Amino acid sequence: MVSSVSWIPKGAAKVMLDAAEPPSNEKIRELIKNGTLKKSTLRDEEVAHAKAVAKSLGKSCSKSNVASSSSSTDPDEVVKFMKELDMDNYDDEDDDGIHSFSFPFYFLETFSCSLTRMIHSSEIDVFTSGRGDLYYPSNDMDPYLNNNTDDDYYDSDDVDAITIKPSDSLITCARVEGEINYLEVYKYDGTWNGTQDMYPRQDIILSNPPLCTAWLDCPLKGGDKRNFVAIGFKGSPTIEIWDLDVAHEVLPCVQLGAGQTSDCDTDQSVIDLAWNKEFRNIIASASANKKVKVWDVATGQCKLTLEHHTKEVQAVKWNHYAPQKDGRDPSHSGMKWSTNAKVESLAWDPHSEHSFVVSLEDGTVKGFDIRASDLSPSFTIHAHDKEVSSISYNTNAPNLLATGSRDKSVKLWDLSNNQPSWVATHKPNAGRVFSVSFSADCPFLLAIGAKKGKLHVWDTLSDTAVSRRYGSNRP
Repeated sequence: MVSSVSWIPKGAAKVMLDAAEPPSNEKIRELIKNGTLKKSTLRDEEVAHAKAVAKSLGKSCSKSNVASSSSSTDPDEVVKFMKELDMDNYDDEDDDGIHSFSFPFYFLETFSCSLTRMIHSSEIDVFTSGRGDLYYPSNDMDPYLNNNTDDDYYDSDDVDAITIKPSDSLITCARVEGEINYLEVYKYDGTWNGTQDMYPRQDIILSNPPLCTAWLDCPLKGGDKRNFVAIGFKGSPTIEIWDLDVAHEVLPCVQLGAGQTSDCDTDQSVIDLAWNKEFRNIIASASANKKVKVWDVATGQCKLTLEHHTKEVQAVKWNHYAPQKDGRDPSHSGMKWSTNAKVESLAWDPHSEHSFVVSLEDGTVKGFDIRASDLSPSFTIHAHDKEVSSISYNTNAPNLLATGSRDKSVKLWDLSNNQPSWVATHKPNAGRVFSVSFSADCPFLLAIGAKKGKLHVWDTLSDTAVSRRYGSNRP
């Protein structure tokens, strides 16, 4: 399932990815302390077995340096070590159905010191990669961990896939596949001979199922602008900020709301996120716990909490023209509009300061003008047979709106003069649609995320009706 898609503006990403720095011991201990990571729990007999294996490898870490310089390891010791690990039966389940091979952190330190002495001995040089020993005194000396971006670090296919060309667009894709949760970044090139080429550039394993994403360029690591994505999760109040210019990163650079306690009976899912393009260190979050929060990602602090909602908050968006609107006075409940069904998504019109649209669970889309005295909708579209899960305005063609629905279709609408008219329908054969997003750089490309888990991109100008009506708006 693809739950959320976002476009990365052209020029925002580095041409080549940086290599990730491994987390320090201090960072790991900090994450364990605040509950982000948990130590591996082994049964007593497993701990005893692990210690026995470590003891069979040699003396303690304090004596390993002397041993490595004065003697070599007996090959029989290596054979004994492999037998103790019993790798032939690694995948076999224990009696209680648990199968794993993990060590607590304190044992890993002892284990690595003992194994280092073996690796430095001449008898197992045959197992090295040809680039030197498997062990390096520091990460800076390890060619697999330092920031190499040459052909020795990436093979030629990798270089092609991750190098950004001027014609390339990038799309983030939040995905759940079985028990695995991850974020992918795809490189899209749809300009060559009218064909569409899409390659995975990056993937990040996530701890919980992602529900929403928001791209942002707040300079969290110095400099002017950077390339980050904020992710909200199902069942968790934590918002993670990841650096999209770093390959194989294992930890987010910022966690908002990590470690906060709350009523365990209350759903803490973060359902929607919105980045403030004017105040670039600010994002807003909408949660199932009925709250809207405004966060400063630079400090990691919540600056404002709005608690006047009586049910879960499904959507949050900043006004393009007045990015501080309704956030200046938290005691003011703001303006309220009523709908006859649950709101699924909302979007401010990028071409009008006063207009926004909401999509509803009953398949309708309603438009509103904040200047209207009676607060009634400006128009209503009976858009889909099932809930309209996502909407997106085209930033280049005024009044062009895309809607995605759980009826497995995507539609385009012309909202001119508050008299909506249908333009086109696209059925991507992707299952229920959860997320749609127009590109700002290539405004007639629409990214689609849906149930079947494959990212789709619809070139809407390939539809005759769209091309006839909006072809002159092509940038």
